[in-house]
Amino acid sequence: MSLVINIYYTGKNGSARKFAEKMVSSGIVDKVRNEEGNERYEYFFPMDDKETVMLIDKWKSEEALDLHHKSEMMKEIADLRNKYELKMRVERFTEI
Repeated sequence: MSLVINIYYTGKNGSARKFAEKMVSSGIVDKVRNEEGNERYEYFFPMDDKETVMLIDKWKSEEALDLHHKSEMMKEIADLRNKYELKMRVERFTEI
């Protein structure tokens, strides 16, 4: 049973999109995608909200997600989120 987490990053003056671009260009996205248990890590841009980016983050199990949360990448992601002064809203789903 997979876990799906939607994370909405919201900022000002295009900072959310810049954050997502930096996540890709720095290689962090590829590192996350290569982690054991990651099934999806993909950014989307809502048409009606230019200041928000949505991340769909999918994990094979709670254990895989827990290991990801303990990884060094989480500090890198948090540092970038702070740099771009983003707010987060999180939704979590379990596939059936």
